[in-house]
Amino acid sequence: MDQAGIPALLARLASDEDAARKMAVFKLQSSINDPAFADVFISSGGLVILRRLIMSTTGNTLAYSLQSLSRLLEVDMGWDIFEGAAAGDLVERVVQLIVTNPLVNILRGAMAILVALVGHSPGNGRGPARTPGPFGFRALKPAVAVYPQFFELVIVQLQSADHALCANALMLINALIRDAVSNDGIAAVAMSKGTGVGEEWSKFIKRLQDLGLIKAVYNLMQSSSLQDLAHPLLEFQSLTKVLLRRWREVRVDLERPEHRRALKGLHLASAPDRRHVNVGTGAGAGAGAGVAATTVATAEDSEAAKKGSRRHNPEKWRRLGFETESPAVEFDVAGFLGMMDLTDYVRKNEDGFQKLLLEQSTKPLHERCPVARASLAVTMILYDHFEVDRTDTDDLRSYQSLDAAKANDKLFRPLLLQWSRLHTAGLHAFFRMWKTTGAERDDFDKVAELARILIEQVVGQASRTKDVLEVEDDLQEYDGGRLRELQMDLLELSFEDQWGSHLYQVREELKHEALQFVKEQRIRCLLEGSWFTKPQPRSTNNYQQQQNSYQKRRLYQPWRFAKLSHNRRYLHYADFPEQTAQDPGLEALTEKVDLGTISSVVSNVSAPSEAETESQSQNSSAAVSNSTHHKHAPTSASTATKATTKITIYSYSPEAGEEKPPLDPAGAGAGAGEANENGTANAPVNGGSGGEPKEHPILTLFPLNHSLASEWLDGLLMLLNQAPITAETNKLVTLVSEYGLKIRLLNVRLEAVHAGPAPGAGVVPSREGLDEDYFYEI
Repeated sequence: MDQAGIPALLARLASDEDAARKMAVFKLQSSINDPAFADVFISSGGLVILRRLIMSTTGNTLAYSLQSLSRLLEVDMGWDIFEGAAAGDLVERVVQLIVTNPLVNILRGAMAILVALVGHSPGNGRGPARTPGPFGFRALKPAVAVYPQFFELVIVQLQSADHALCANALMLINALIRDAVSNDGIAAVAMSKGTGVGEEWSKFIKRLQDLGLIKAVYNLMQSSSLQDLAHPLLEFQSLTKVLLRRWREVRVDLERPEHRRALKGLHLASAPDRRHVNVGTGAGAGAGAGVAATTVATAEDSEAAKKGSRRHNPEKWRRLGFETESPAVEFDVAGFLGMMDLTDYVRKNEDGFQKLLLEQSTKPLHERCPVARASLAVTMILYDHFEVDRTDTDDLRSYQSLDAAKANDKLFRPLLLQWSRLHTAGLHAFFRMWKTTGAERDDFDKVAELARILIEQVVGQASRTKDVLEVEDDLQEYDGGRLRELQMDLLELSFEDQWGSHLYQVREELKHEALQFVKEQRIRCLLEGSWFTKPQPRSTNNYQQQQNSYQKRRLYQPWRFAKLSHNRRYLHYADFPEQTAQDPGLEALTEKVDLGTISSVVSNVSAPSEAETESQSQNSSAAVSNSTHHKHAPTSASTATKATTKITIYSYSPEAGEEKPPLDPAGAGAGAGEANENGTANAPVNGGSGGEPKEHPILTLFPLNHSLASEWLDGLLMLLNQAPITAETNKLVTLVSEYGLKIRLLNVRLEAVHAGPAPGAGVVPSREGLDEDYFYEI
């Protein structure tokens, strides 16, 4: 519609015929958001007619009128309609429609008008910088007094199936909250109640929360209808962070009655008189005795109070977990937010709180879990995790730069709205970790760091649609060992970024130390000695050979014991008909091998079977501590475990009387330190080729299991200054070096990574007052 038709339009709007008015206002709503048209409409007295329509009409005519006014306000025009003596009646009419009218199209327009009205508050920076006027929260105050159910019905509209109405209702709530936490809004609320400005905004927010606001928005954030509600939901999420910041910025002051009442409530909820329970009755005193003792103590305190005595527990606040007897000072970091979280936890878990304090009172002071400090720590962990200090415009910008699917899961944090429940669950997890780790007071920061990692892992990894009940269960049931692994991984990443080259050097040093440690452990296994089996001689068809074989079988001794001499120069061994209860000493071992004559050590060490791995797992673990070596009870040759591995020691100068078993063809062709297809591993020391002397086997050992084979093969190699080749030994070296690195990292305070240079470091000293008369002392 052009501007020339405005007079005719106004005439139809003022008509007494409902049909003419309905058609005229229908056309008006589609044209009034044009600033040029709106300017002529207002200057022609259109606001008076539009106000009359809103106040007197019903049905679609009223819906079109409300929509026309909301679109006019969107282009920041027509605010004069809310000024003057009759402005209050118009606001009350709109509030009345929201409370009493069930039609969706009317509710949408009414909500949109109030969103603009409240959002036009000067305190929000959107309206004119004028003295207090009919904008913001104060504009609704008289009407809400007439219709006290207004806020409840607005929150009910958050469950509406109409997304536009739902979005308008949420935008109205956002505007009310934003105005309430602004200075002008707080002053307006306070003046309307005749109270100070200190706590009214907080009471207003609590009133909305008590009406079910948090639950309604939480359900919207987890729903599938995010696309139509994205911006108001993100604004509500940002406002939640604003509220958390405001609560944290409020200093705990004992001069303020509400703060003093909160601390007094904490003290009373802790059942302070129970310090007399179990005195002289022992740990097994019944509940009846405890109640009686408490009653007596209460009577004594009352009697003392009547007599005017002021008897105070010297640990009145420290028993609750504060560090000093001045608790207000300890809220400096977390502010009133920390007090809210602590009091909320105590109020909802009073019995558990009292039982926890009673349990802690039986322990020495340095072993008690400081409940109050833990609560404040969890508050700040959540504060940092949800990036509460992040500006509220960052989320909106991120949403616009991402596609809808990614933005929904990345930006919407419905768990932020469950702050109180997350704080309680995190605090219970803190108590659990304190108990399972056996922590003491000096370990508080370490347990707090574990709690931080736990929350980052559980809450941070939770999907948008994951229910808070599941998150609470995960916080309580998360495996402690897995949590420590995550802590070490994070420490390594942090130190890797800060100290990359230094960490590499430390790793190399620790690997060398671990190799020396494992070398000594393996050699000590050789010094202790071990039993080996001997295969029975093969039979043959030749008569003479049969006689020789029979003679060998008759003299066959199925057990061999080998042991390294104390000076580590000779390997002593001997054969026995059976395994003895006590290991034989060196004097009983009649044969020996000079280690200086060994040219190579060959073995066909293969991977153990699953059954053997399971049966030897305990022995493998014992090898790490070096406190127990493989000991075998006496057994007969028939029950001995069949050896699957063989270790053959070679020399260039075979000694007389030594056995000369044939060289294993699979192992003879393998290269030094390599494994062939059959699992054979060779480790030559001075082996040669071409015209050099030929190697001769001088000793063969058949270990009873894979772990024993690994110990002896790598023990012999490392004794001869060769590198270990079995996977078991290399895994043990890696394990020891990694544990060494983790222990060193745990001994480094986290602040050392981010502390930066010391004060004054890098400052060039002044040469003022110096001359050229100087020298260097070398």
